[in-house]
Amino acid sequence: MSQQVQIKQAEPRDYDTLGELMFDAVRHGPSPYTEAQRKAWVAAPRKGEDWAERLDRQTIFIAWDGNDLLGFMSVELPGYIDFAFIRPNGRGRGLFRKLFIVVEAHARQNGADRLWTHASLMAQGPFEAMGFRVIKHETVTANGEVLKRAEMEKRLFPS
Repeated sequence: MSQQVQIKQAEPRDYDTLGELMFDAVRHGPSPYTEAQRKAWVAAPRKGEDWAERLDRQTIFIAWDGNDLLGFMSVELPGYIDFAFIRPNGRGRGLFRKLFIVVEAHARQNGADRLWTHASLMAQGPFEAMGFRVIKHETVTANGEVLKRAEMEKRLFPS
């Protein structure tokens, strides 16, 4: 991880690696969720046709350090951020902020007047640091486990 981080747009050939990164981000490292909750959320790396179809509807930006994929963030226009994950070995390097800056610029260029997301407890703090506010707290059930999250938004004003 000695090279400078580069942000670029993901391609379909990256999709399986993104599924592995999501698995790693959720299942490893510090988390406010229990192991059972994390396993229910992401039991295995996502891949296959359903995963590809979901990602094809979004613009995905990835953070690379040499040959190591460290994080990704996706936006489905007009402004829904569906995925925002940083691998445990990439945390603390400002990658969330770097990815978000690119996602926000992309959304603005495409006419979005707001960004919104359903943020996990792990992502709520980083989204707040980017200017998001909580609209409402909610719970969802995944494979029998109850997970807390927050619906959040950031209004975009003309630059």
